[in-house]
Amino acid sequence: MSQQLNVQNLVVDLQTEQGMARAVDALNLTLLKGQTFALVGESGCGKSMTALSLLRLLPDNAVIQNGQVNLKDVDVFDLSEKQMRSVRGRRISIIFQEPSTSLNPVMTVGDQILEVIFQHTDLPAEEARKSAIQWLQKVGLPEPERRMGSYPFELSGGQLQRVMIAIALAAEPDLLIADEPTTALDVTIQAQILDLLKGLQQERGMAMLLITHDLAVVSGMADHVALMYAGQIVEVASAADFFVRPSHPYAKLLLQALPGEDLRGRQLAAIHGTVPPLTQSFKGCRFAPRCPYQTEACNDKAVAMTAMSASHHVRCVRLHDASLQSLSLPPLLARAHDSSLDHDVLLSVQNLSVTYSLGGGIFGGKKTFQAVKDVSFDIQKGQTLALVGESGCGKTTIGKSLLQLLTPQTQVTGRAILQGQDLFQLKGQALQASRKQMQIIFQNPFASLNPRMRVQEILEEGMKSLHPEWSNDQRKADLKALMDQVGLRSDALDRYPHEFSGGQRQRIAIARALAVKPSLIVCDEPTSALDVSVQAQILNLLRELQDHLGVSYLFVTHNMGVVAYLADRVAVMHAGEMVEMGDASQILNNPQHAYTKSLLSAVPQLNTALT
Repeated sequence: MSQQLNVQNLVVDLQTEQGMARAVDALNLTLLKGQTFALVGESGCGKSMTALSLLRLLPDNAVIQNGQVNLKDVDVFDLSEKQMRSVRGRRISIIFQEPSTSLNPVMTVGDQILEVIFQHTDLPAEEARKSAIQWLQKVGLPEPERRMGSYPFELSGGQLQRVMIAIALAAEPDLLIADEPTTALDVTIQAQILDLLKGLQQERGMAMLLITHDLAVVSGMADHVALMYAGQIVEVASAADFFVRPSHPYAKLLLQALPGEDLRGRQLAAIHGTVPPLTQSFKGCRFAPRCPYQTEACNDKAVAMTAMSASHHVRCVRLHDASLQSLSLPPLLARAHDSSLDHDVLLSVQNLSVTYSLGGGIFGGKKTFQAVKDVSFDIQKGQTLALVGESGCGKTTIGKSLLQLLTPQTQVTGRAILQGQDLFQLKGQALQASRKQMQIIFQNPFASLNPRMRVQEILEEGMKSLHPEWSNDQRKADLKALMDQVGLRSDALDRYPHEFSGGQRQRIAIARALAVKPSLIVCDEPTSALDVSVQAQILNLLRELQDHLGVSYLFVTHNMGVVAYLADRVAVMHAGEMVEMGDASQILNNPQHAYTKSLLSAVPQLNTALT
């Protein structure tokens, strides 16, 4: 097969207030026609910066110090900006990580897809419109013809991601960069999108650079895998070798950090510490400060790649040590609070229905849409109820209704009893006081964090408002503990949300919810933006808080591995109705409803020697 992309010795620096920082260091990769090359690693490792380099869409403070990026026989660094505009979208395209900030808010969905088609094809207007509708249909957006006239704010997070994918594919590019393409999607749509991408590769020989933290998706999609850390590739191999014979300690630990039913009751193998700042200089191995197997030799000098085979290379000086050949499972955790013995109901939701007002014409009647239909469930103290189902099925609406975060025009009926109080009847100060007991972690951290507030102000806001009795010293101590618990450095307290990666912003959102020490937290996809190692930190933290404090979670997620690891009970939602509910092991291993069976069958499976 011919080469679609060849990157040689790519070096990218960023100009920061602290000086020059190396974001990508001597990166090499080759991608063949029709193949998928996966780039994995934690937030801040240089994956997205690499992707932006290929498109020449780097920020103004970035400098390409060295390297070549060859699309077939053309080095993109030699092209003029006018020439690059014809390359972007047609020869190379990208699915961005956060569609809510990537789509134009004042253009309709249809116009944004048509813009790409008109730029790169000669189709007449009517044919172009038909093509745009077909792409929306291919990516699974309901009512595609009607959605052509919708604006981004009218769509859910999962629907926005599907629109972003349709835009990226509209001109049928030779090379697609997929930067977390299925992060906001539930498993059934994820399976549909991955099948679509596979089909395009088979039909057109499209190559794909897949950037993701979902190793199960990588296992099912990739031909080759490169693991990045602190701007360097530390292991590159065929997908089969990477998952069956991972060799770098970082790779081994990442694979053991994956949640699942087999690890329930155990602490996940979280990698302690954080990715070093870009301005940090290194003498030896960059992973050494976080590696449980480091020796003095690891810090002596820069580590070169070692060939395990023709296609498997690893950057580690202890590559052949016997102690690195196996990693044992962590021990079972002792539980200070055994929720299995606690039958006290913390929250009881009875016959909950939610109806949205959609407005109407001057002469037309009022239009409504029932998002949640007669839903009932209990959450016991110290337990987790997972809400699963496709986008738009009512999961997030249930969580927001409990906190009265829906618009005044929305009609909510039923009861939600939390510690003797009906949440739907609370107003004013009583409602404010109830939020000491109940908090929420939103799905989109960038949209939910105040861009004009520093992290310290964001975390202290709830403390000061809901716990004015806490002293300054107590708040400061809690702030430092929170930052450590969610895997962020304490010096980040003085920074603003835009200075963080997507995963880091989600950690801030989690810290904000934990700051007032609630008894119930609504978790709306709290780990969807996190890479595997940080997800393990957060899940360990959530389980630890539950075990020791008895906190309860209403956990909205599409990650069935997280459900299997954390949930005590599972409720399956479909079209606003609860179609099945039961113990987690029963739902996951012996589902009864046809929809639950189809949902679970779409979950990607990871085959690895370490799980």
